Amino acid sequence: MPSIVYASFDRFWAPKGASIHIDAFTQALARAYGGLDLVTIAPLDPDAGRIAAPRPVAPTLRGDVRHWPLDIRGRDLIARVAHFRAQLWAWWAERGPVDVAHFRSIFEGYPLARRKAEVARRIVYEVNGLPSIELKYHYPDVADDRELIDKLRAQEDVCIAAADLLVTPSAVTAALLVARGASPDRVAVIENGVDLDVFTYRAPEGPPRRWLYTGTMTSWQGVFAALEALRLYRRDHEARLTLVGPVRKAVRRRIEARCAEEGLEGAVDLLEPVDQSALAALYHAHDVALVPLLPNDRNLEQGCCPLKLIEAMAAGTPVVASDLEVVTQLATPDEEAVIVRAGSPKAIKDGVLRLRDEPRLAQRVSANARARVEARYTWARAGARLVEAYERMSVLARSF
Repeated sequence: MPSIVYASFDRFWAPKGASIHIDAFTQALARAYGGLDLVTIAPLDPDAGRIAAPRPVAPTLRGDVRHWPLDIRGRDLIARVAHFRAQLWAWWAERGPVDVAHFRSIFEGYPLARRKAEVARRIVYEVNGLPSIELKYHYPDVADDRELIDKLRAQEDVCIAAADLLVTPSAVTAALLVARGASPDRVAVIENGVDLDVFTYRAPEGPPRRWLYTGTMTSWQGVFAALEALRLYRRDHEARLTLVGPVRKAVRRRIEARCAEEGLEGAVDLLEPVDQSALAALYHAHDVALVPLLPNDRNLEQGCCPLKLIEAMAAGTPVVASDLEVVTQLATPDEEAVIVRAGSPKAIKDGVLRLRDEPRLAQRVSANARARVEARYTWARAGARLVEAYERMSVLARSF
């Protein structure tokens, strides 16, 4: 059996999509190959608001996954990346070379790709996002830092070139990787999934009075378009919006200020991230889910596979979502979701009005969405496809 290390510059466990993805993929690989080592940033202590523990002497076991949570220090992203890289490299020096080094970003992957011969026989680069495109949406000050963006892109190119297998959840991202020099036979598109035992189905009931937006509240996700759509809708109809997910303090203040300016105080609930079971219950408690992604390079060029869309579809909550390729690859307009013009609050409002005025539409998209998820978007299927991609990589490289 091959030795595999899965490394990620992400907190694990944390109530967000990255952790769900990491858990699903590492468990699938561990079952197929008799275990693996998972190296991540240590989780936060929920009570103290800081990293739970320094690097342990022994790993925490999650089934056949040996989890090595590394502590992280630094006042800014660059310092934290440097600290994590140093710790990861020290850990790897003790571990020694492995058959497969699997990483999720350049933040942990670049040093491994540069010294591939010392690290692993094969490298898997799981491309969920590219910092040269995405970082400015989390840190607006870097948008005009051309030198930094060029450095990030150069590091991405090193990782792309070194990878024996590139895994991505979006065909849009796959096309970008090919345009950046990856051969198509090294790229595998494996969409995100859900656990159907957690996200059980419930058919919609009544008009769309309760709206739900889930996920990180960043500009590219369209949270402010959702707020404006609510304001427009409430001119004629009763409705309230629940926002749930990670939010930076500055963005929280902007949301609260917008609600005060637009007369939405008392009509918007802002909740902290919740676990999967609680999230499924929230979908069932709401009448419509919004996926108002904006038409920018993060969604149009880099691509994504919005987990919130798949989760809402699985739960049976009718979805109003942006007319972008990353959405329509997952949900057919008027069959599995109501698709509206991207970036338009009025279009979002009109989409919700359609669900109000056409109850049969709401029932149809709900049932069809659940059926599509059952057939195509489960974590079990995604894990099986990842193992298949590993096997193809093995054949291409002769053997493990």
